[in-house]
Amino acid sequence: MLTVKAKIHSQTDYEPILPLAIPDLKEVRAFANHLHLLGKTWQGEIFGWSAEYTPESDQKPFDTKMTFTPAEFMIGESGIWFFSLMWEVGKDNEPVEFLDDRGLVK
Repeated sequence: MLTVKAKIHSQTDYEPILPLAIPDLKEVRAFANHLHLLGKTWQGEIFGWSAEYTPESDQKPFDTKMTFTPAEFMIGESGIWFFSLMWEVGKDNEPVEFLDDRGLVK
């Protein structure tokens, strides 16, 4: 875990800065891959953040050319710190990663 500070966007004239614990992405990936191997829906809290995993489905997503709904793992809070993995080329291929850490004070 890495302790950092993050700006929390608010409706006031100031943005408070709070300390946060950011997990090591290797540990997050290992956990997500474990869930992916199990292939079961999961939702909860891990590493101090809300997270969820949804397995691949043969359901075609609405308003897309995709022929299936990819497996996906998400953790964090958008705008502060958020990380996701999406197996968009199929469950047996490497996932695409997305990291949103724009709220962290560098």
